Amino acid sequence: MHDLSNRKILLVGGAGFIGHNLAFKLKEFGAEVFIADSLSVNNYCYLMSHRAKNPSSELYLKFIKERLDLLEEKHIPLMVLDARDYHALSRYMDDIKADTLVHLAAVAHADRSNKDPYSTFDHSLRTLENALDNTRSSKSTIKHFVYFSSSMVYGHFPPGGVTEETVCDPLGIYGALKYSGEKIVIAYNQVFEMPYTIVRPSALYGPRCISRRVIQIFLENAFRDEEIVVNGKGDDKLDFTYVDDLVSGIVNVLGNESAKGGIFNLTYGESRAISDLVGIMKKYFPKLKVKYVPKDGLTPDRGTLNIDKAKKSIGYAPKYPLEKGIEEYINWYREFLKK
Repeated sequence: MHDLSNRKILLVGGAGFIGHNLAFKLKEFGAEVFIADSLSVNNYCYLMSHRAKNPSSELYLKFIKERLDLLEEKHIPLMVLDARDYHALSRYMDDIKADTLVHLAAVAHADRSNKDPYSTFDHSLRTLENALDNTRSSKSTIKHFVYFSSSMVYGHFPPGGVTEETVCDPLGIYGALKYSGEKIVIAYNQVFEMPYTIVRPSALYGPRCISRRVIQIFLENAFRDEEIVVNGKGDDKLDFTYVDDLVSGIVNVLGNESAKGGIFNLTYGESRAISDLVGIMKKYFPKLKVKYVPKDGLTPDRGTLNIDKAKKSIGYAPKYPLEKGIEEYINWYREFLKK
């Protein structure tokens, strides 16, 4: 068990789905956690300005409220701050003097990225450059920079899946920007000797997610007795990862010096077909209706992300196969809808 009681950790973009769950876990391990987030990217401000266009907005606003309430309850400070503002971020970093920065700020949605590349670049690479440049300044106290990349950097997966050594060939705006971010982080290490770790998650799901990932969409439609829509024939595979596994992996990253300078796949480590997901959901929703539509040409063929490196180097040990993760998620959802 890692002791992070002597650590001060800043999560840039930390009020999002991954960030707030990560903040809770880091707090459990004794860290002093700080969050900087504008609440404008797939968060409170965005939902408030688009609530008339999204039938799920009221539900998502309740998710956001619970996130914020839990952060306050756990005494995790949230600074509402736009990381695109270099000087605002600099002042906050000077104030808190964290030793670790986890960079989560991004537009975490491939389809939205392809439709709005300017905003995606602005919220993904501009925020990253500001965080990196503040980290390498003479006043900086940051000793470890963790960058959240994505499995989308691989593009089409070869048969048998990918390892961290697989050549990246991203498809579309989102994957290209994530891979660009990786190269920029590595370049800052080359020039300024800035210790870093890059993590590549995949197909995340879990409580208080509003990112419209596949499991969330399926589950919401099932609760509303609406059909679920499968892109393709259902044989596409994803390495579905419950959020608790990912955040436990980040604890391992922060608790191991050997993680510095490394790139790690942090997923469950076993891909499952969309048809498997549909079959599991039918156990909970026997009347589930399924509609099949053509697959988007910008969606790469994916599969398993090999996690042997993370297991050996940092002791990563995911605990949630799809069946167990879905059960946890559905139980949480049902309890939330009763509130």
